[in-house]
Amino acid sequence: MAAPWRDVVRDAAAVREAAAVAVDAALLAGVLMRTGEQPHASDVVNYAPFTLLPSAVPQDLFEQAYAVQQDFNLLVDAISQNKEFLQQTLASTIKVDDFTARLFRIYTQVLEEGLAQTVFLGINRSDYMFDCGLDGTAALRQIEINTIAASFGGLTSRTADVHRLVLKVLGKTEEASHLLPNNPAKGLALGIAKAWELYGSQRAVVMFLVEEVQRNIFDQRCVENELWNRNIRVIRRRFRDVFEQGSLDASRRLYMDGQEVAVVYYREGYVPQNYDQQNWEARLLLERSRAVKCPDIATQLAGTKKVQQELSRPGTLEKLLPGRPEAIARMRATFAGLYSLDEGEEGDRIAATAIADPDRFVLKPQREGGGNNLYGEELRQVLEKIKDSPERTSYILMDKIKPQPALNYLLRAHSPLQVSECISELGIFGVYVRQGQELVMNRAAGHLLRTKAIEHADGGVAAGVAVLDTPYLV
Repeated sequence: MAAPWRDVVRDAAAVREAAAVAVDAALLAGVLMRTGEQPHASDVVNYAPFTLLPSAVPQDLFEQAYAVQQDFNLLVDAISQNKEFLQQTLASTIKVDDFTARLFRIYTQVLEEGLAQTVFLGINRSDYMFDCGLDGTAALRQIEINTIAASFGGLTSRTADVHRLVLKVLGKTEEASHLLPNNPAKGLALGIAKAWELYGSQRAVVMFLVEEVQRNIFDQRCVENELWNRNIRVIRRRFRDVFEQGSLDASRRLYMDGQEVAVVYYREGYVPQNYDQQNWEARLLLERSRAVKCPDIATQLAGTKKVQQELSRPGTLEKLLPGRPEAIARMRATFAGLYSLDEGEEGDRIAATAIADPDRFVLKPQREGGGNNLYGEELRQVLEKIKDSPERTSYILMDKIKPQPALNYLLRAHSPLQVSECISELGIFGVYVRQGQELVMNRAAGHLLRTKAIEHADGGVAAGVAVLDTPYLV
């Protein structure tokens, strides 16, 4: 892959000047996070970590990722409506993974009672890396789909302006003009606004369900402000608030502090640490309600790693999306090798292969949020320990993707300015809205590029490993 900034990276004086400008530009543009020391306060903030230079991304792979996003939106929506598929696929996982099992119990309970929800909103982000083949050509390989709390659509909407200025400071005005406009915050808000409108009550509010600790609040505020600009009221509440103040009326309309809630947008609830007994009860209350949940619990289950692995089996996509061979071909072209660790001959064989050659694979639990995957020696040790236990079915194995590293500077508050060998991950945001059986919106809503130093195997921006970036198409 072309390295467009080779001359700049070696010019220490130019880099120092550009970095100083970049940090001020990020603060001016609102590329912000609360600090680790004061995570509840917005009166002491710092810039969110980002790259000094935009990273090269092959244009054909970038376009391929955008072209397939509507297909993945359709697929996630189809899975969320297919009880039989979810039951069969997650049967082994829910025996050993308590978190997935508890989500699944709520899912079944709500279905048995009968869904009150008639409008469905999906906001997902499909993440890819660029796998470098032996001949040097790169291929787009899907890492995962995030179907709950897919973040950084707000801050990445502001990052390209910072990189545009940095390139101009470095005398690269022509290159600066090639950076693409990108506003996922607006695209995500369009989906939420459409769901709110279809819910059909002008007085009802959109509720952001947020974490106890909200360091990434400005990312959420970008989407929130887009809704306020459309005169849609937004409230922010935690699970704890829902438990204490949430209620349903006879028609299962959801009320918070006396306000009817049209849409619940989850920015929380994707890892076991988000739940205690009260929070599980709050989640059940939300799921039983008429409010549009983003995601509803079926859509969250559609994003599990076990489902991702099952989708790679021959014939599965055809069953889920009959009569759509072109969409299936586009999706399948992005799949990496995925393998089941279910009990039986197939699982035994793949576990033995991974123990013998751990550097070929990634071991993935059923978790979102970054920082959960296992690699190399750690992967081997864990598999050795669980290879004869049902616990192994709570994981899947995936081929390890080998991207071509490039040099860049990762700007972090209170960190020295030094060049790093880096790799990038491209996410495409997708938004869809369904009313009953009719899909009324299905679109790609923007992109997110995250970059990290090659010594870090796993982890996103919120996990403190990757930093925000902008694609420079080559």
